[in-house]
Amino acid sequence: MDIVASAKLELVDKFCYPGDMLSVDGDADAAVEARIRIGWNKFRQLVLLLTNKDVSLIMRGRLYSSCVRSSMLHGSETWPVKNENVVALQRAEMRMVRWMCGIKLKDRLPSKELRERLGVDDIAVILQQNRLCWYGHVLRKDDDDWVKKCMEYEVETSRPRGRPKRTWKEVVREDCQARKLNKEDAVDRCKWKKVIKEVC
Repeated sequence: MDIVASAKLELVDKFCYPGDMLSVDGDADAAVEARIRIGWNKFRQLVLLLTNKDVSLIMRGRLYSSCVRSSMLHGSETWPVKNENVVALQRAEMRMVRWMCGIKLKDRLPSKELRERLGVDDIAVILQQNRLCWYGHVLRKDDDDWVKKCMEYEVETSRPRGRPKRTWKEVVREDCQARKLNKEDAVDRCKWKKVIKEVC
């Protein structure tokens, strides 16, 4: 106990915790930046397969979704994302999609058409599905579960001037409104899963 009490702890702005970046500001900027970098590393490791013309575009899309996109969205269930975070993810993904399809930006083909060739959905849709899937899972937990308690916990502190920071609960509330979901729907696991898996 004395060792812990006398230990000198470094004060940092952000740190990595089980593969996700946590920031002192509570936003997702550092996490998104780190995940995009990791996604590019995975993509370059598989680039020979992902751009191989002997492999069908659908198979390339499946490989991309399983290995690259999953690493880009690791931990995304709890990100309080802003519009610029989503745009950064979409921009990185579309660069990869064009590379896999052998298309250049100057060809000016619609992003939707290129994603359809690979059989992949917009990364923004998958991001939303991940959040709602986790949210439903937490809502189905017992009321005394510590994860559920953490979701409802309100930190008592003085707020700085200006607009408050965007929170995860605010993002999830918007997701539920977009999908016409409410807390009671989470009890029915099948219904919840069916609604969030539908592509808007």
